[in-house]
Amino acid sequence: MKQLLNTVYVSDPEVYLALKGKNLNLLKSEESIARIPLHNIEAICTFGYQGASPALMNECLEQNISLTFFSGRGRFRGRLTGELNGNVTLRKKQYRISDDEEKSASISKHMIIGKIFNSEQLLKRNIRDHALRVDGERINRAIERLQASRAAVSECDNLDGLRGIEGNAASIYYSVFGECVLQQKDVFFFRGRNRRPPLDPVNAMLSFAYSLLASETAAALEGVGLDSYVGFLHRDRPGRTSLALDLMEELRPIIADRFILKLINRKQVSSHDFIVKENNAVILKDDARKNFLQLWQKEKQQSITHPFLKEKIPWGLIPHVQALLLARYLRGDLDAYPPILIR
Repeated sequence: MKQLLNTVYVSDPEVYLALKGKNLNLLKSEESIARIPLHNIEAICTFGYQGASPALMNECLEQNISLTFFSGRGRFRGRLTGELNGNVTLRKKQYRISDDEEKSASISKHMIIGKIFNSEQLLKRNIRDHALRVDGERINRAIERLQASRAAVSECDNLDGLRGIEGNAASIYYSVFGECVLQQKDVFFFRGRNRRPPLDPVNAMLSFAYSLLASETAAALEGVGLDSYVGFLHRDRPGRTSLALDLMEELRPIIADRFILKLINRKQVSSHDFIVKENNAVILKDDARKNFLQLWQKEKQQSITHPFLKEKIPWGLIPHVQALLLARYLRGDLDAYPPILIR
């Protein structure tokens, strides 16, 4: 259980939510493990299938406390809100900004800055930790170009310009991403990003991890009352969770890319985990996909100190915290949206 910005996150799937007086009562194996006064809470998010008591749900409705249910893997299941909840106002603000390209650009640039900064830090960490095993000079040249791209984002005020800078920065980053692969280089080579279909094991895992991250980010956005289909940088397209794609930009390097490199360099995946289909698409075998998902869930439980909140949280809560910060900004509680910047 973690309380952040008046939101309680219950990540243990074995915990049942109940009411005790005017308190949120967390029960595990029918024993109370924590109580929190409801007057200190604006929202509750629970991950798992234990659920909540009817009495607690009724009290949340009375006190206008949103109660959001996610599956253990982070899929959005549903949200209970009272009649005075501000979701309509929040979404109307989101839609107005999405229709205004200048305002959309002002938010998008923070997300792109976060993506480029985190890409730089992943590469810097690779040089620092493995100086004798990588081409440090080549990586440093890429880092300098990324820093220039990040400075250009700060000066840009239109969406087309931001997309151009972001695309160029992604190309620079991926041009040296293969240097971060330290083990099994004959199998896990990386010569650039390819997808639809992925043509090598690294791209197959990146695509799978990105799809998981997009799904979890969309769930996080729905959990705070935002419309995951209406974005700022990514424009509206039927069936595309555009706002989730916006928000996950800054999360790709620190969550998905970092995770894939860890799997490869710790030899938790091998050539036997993949098959090549008739169209040359490379995909994970069924058993390997299950193992991937188990390791993904385990990684989400690892702790990190959030640089903006200055509090330790599990990795798996990062999309939820960033969605909450974005909602706070749109409501006017923050002067700007703070992307997560991991050193």
